[in-house]
This record gives sequence, structure tokens and C-alpha cells, in this order.
Amino acid sequence: MAQSAFGIFLRKLRERRGLSLRELAQLAGIDHAYVYRLETGEKESPSDETLTKLIRALKALKREGDILRYLAVNQSVSAGLAEYVLEDQTVSPEELKMAAHMAYRGSARPDYKTTIERIRRMLGDEERG
Repeated sequence: MAQSAFGIFLRKLRERRGLSLRELAQLAGIDHAYVYRLETGEKESPSDETLTKLIRALKALKREGDILRYLAVNQSVSAGLAEYVLEDQTVSPEELKMAAHMAYRGSARPDYKTTIERIRRMLGDEERG
């Protein structure tokens, strides 16, 4: 089973905080096996209550929490895009949403940096009117 964007984002946030699966589960008051299933993509769409617990336990920034919530309800977001957004802290949740809805042609890996730059140009054009 391929990992979900949500699962990858959750795992990388946990690892960045230096927490084991069991530590995160204990801090969040959630079964560690459930956290594992979320990270591996075996389980999807956690409840809002579960998401809130995970976000608090991870001490996630608002941006990270917003992105995690978005990924939880939008399973079609590519894992590569989620990884890119985690690495590039300048990408806003709104930019992620726009990039997630873009169609990519061919079999080559999408160039997310270029995609985000194009989105920013489009948003800038809108603001200038």
C-alpha cells in the first residue's frame, strides 16, 4: 500500500520533533497502533478530535496543523507534494491547495517548485488586478 500524503506529513512532523510512535501516541492519548496505521496509509480520515490531539501533541505550528487537516480530508494529494511543502516552509496552505488541484502530464515527477512559483505569480497578478 502506498503511503498517503497525510501519513508522510504526520511521520515527518513526528520525526522532526524527535518523538517515537509510542511517545506521540502517549502524548496525544491515542493508541500507538492507530498512529502507525495513519502514518502508513492503512487508515485514513482521522476524526477532527484525533487530528486536534495529534496537532497538540506535535506542538505543530498553525501552518503545519492547517496542512495536516487539509491532507486528512484530501487523500488524492500526492505524497511528493506533501514532502515538498514540508521542506519548503514558505508554501502556504492555500498554495498547497491550489497545487494539489493541478493536473500533471506525463510520467516524470512534477516540478513542485515551479508549480508553486507559477501559483504565486498568478496570485500576484490577481492582487494587482
